[in-house]
Amino acid sequence: MNETTTHVVLPGIVEPAGLLVEETPVATPGPGELLVTVEATGISYAERAMRRGRYFMQPAFPFTPGYDLVGTVTAVGPGVDPAMTGRRVASLTKTGAWTGRAVVAERDSVVVPDGVTSEDAEAVTVNGVTAWQMLHRAARVRPGQTILVFGANGGVGGVLIQLARHHGVRVIGAASPRHHEAMRRDGVDPVDYAAPDLADQVRALAPAGVDAVFDNIGGATTRTARSLLARGGVLVSYAIIDAVSGTGSLWPPFLSHVGRIAFWNTLPGQRAVFYDLWSGHSRTPKRFRAHLEEDLGRVLQLVRDGVVTPRIAARFPLTEIVRAMELAESRTLDGKVVLLP
Repeated sequence: MNETTTHVVLPGIVEPAGLLVEETPVATPGPGELLVTVEATGISYAERAMRRGRYFMQPAFPFTPGYDLVGTVTAVGPGVDPAMTGRRVASLTKTGAWTGRAVVAERDSVVVPDGVTSEDAEAVTVNGVTAWQMLHRAARVRPGQTILVFGANGGVGGVLIQLARHHGVRVIGAASPRHHEAMRRDGVDPVDYAAPDLADQVRALAPAGVDAVFDNIGGATTRTARSLLARGGVLVSYAIIDAVSGTGSLWPPFLSHVGRIAFWNTLPGQRAVFYDLWSGHSRTPKRFRAHLEEDLGRVLQLVRDGVVTPRIAARFPLTEIVRAMELAESRTLDGKVVLLP
């Protein structure tokens, strides 16, 4: 009899209660693939958007969500070093990680060092590589500079703050007031992201402007963010929550946003970048792989060394995905909801 595994199915645009838990046969890894027994996966903003059909290029319904996972390799496909069997890996999947056993691409997987728990590694996989690449590759922030981070209490923002502080960078964090005290304890200067006088709050802290802004909101917030840059500063936009949270087609606001970023980047005095984690995945796969291995590897080493503390807000068995999703969408958390198959 074929082995089966538990997985979560998103059948369509449903409320969290509409998520299904089913059994499916365990797949066989193909060329360049690994079969992984999943030890931890999690809920990110991407899955919350997918539930509403509001994530760019998401698969057709029904499908299994799950942007990343951590687990142990139990079998390898043709062309993969057999020595990978038994190793723990952190894998980027975009979808398919909410399961007990998953087939993943070896080139999208990085070995997790000893001394890092699977839960901690999961909390910094997609969030950690995104934060590292935006800080060090997109913005190229230097020690002694000042940055403004929107979504400072979120999954990416929480790692970005820690990486920046470790790099000797001053951080101004934009988030809801309920998160401000925790941010102060982390050495961050908090501002209210929704306040009408947001720009004035930031200018009071950085009269000459900030050296980089990391914006995940879009719309009017992005325009305000750019106005707060110092000369030579860089705006890094990596999401448009404003549009994703709305209704109607995502393409007009997305194309308008990316076009505006591209235009700003032609003007002298500042840079503007739209960061996409998957950029180059198909066009320059060797470069994508090299950067993933190097950047996620560094983040995992910082976790092992106690420099970066993964922020886990709650842990749930995978079979309790409904309760987990409801909590993740409550907007009350500081950290990631981790799922344990």
